[in-house]
Amino acid sequence: MMSITYILYAATLLVAAYIVFRKIVRKDYLEHGRLKWSSSLLQLLIFFGLMCFPYVYNPIEWQFFWEIDITSDPGYVLAGFTLIILGFAVAFGTMFWFGLGRAFGVKTSGIIQSGPYRYSRNPQILGGYLLVIGISMQWPSLYSFGWVILYGVVSHMMILTEEEYLSKQYGEAYTQYCKEVPRYLLLRKRG
Repeated sequence: MMSITYILYAATLLVAAYIVFRKIVRKDYLEHGRLKWSSSLLQLLIFFGLMCFPYVYNPIEWQFFWEIDITSDPGYVLAGFTLIILGFAVAFGTMFWFGLGRAFGVKTSGIIQSGPYRYSRNPQILGGYLLVIGISMQWPSLYSFGWVILYGVVSHMMILTEEEYLSKQYGEAYTQYCKEVPRYLLLRKRG
């Protein structure tokens, strides 16, 4: 029964993410040059549903991510907990540094190339990914591995929509930024 619930939730989340990111949000960006609050709220709901995904497959007695399971390998638990803290700091620190209006697509103000955006075009998503991987390390299973993959697919849908808008909005300046700064986090090209 849990596998069916897992698959249905994942499929529903993927379809909803596609509709929100590739249809609704895309339309807002193309027609208004920014997101309406309703579209921004829909994006937030998709990510809220994504972050609540472990409640679908973890047993009722599972520990919260801030509780350490003393029966697990201490190094593994510490690595997971470290990724959780780092992911939380990167995701939410970047969001507040960037400004909530811009982070949610409601305000636009050019290409930001400073701060964490010198290293990654999507540091908030990268931070969220670290958070998801860290939590998955606390309760390793095929289900949690699926969650890591699901996070990547849903996030990538959102990123493709944003990149399409930014490319149309800023043209060559955005193309140059893409050449200099990786989409996620890899070494920059030199030369």
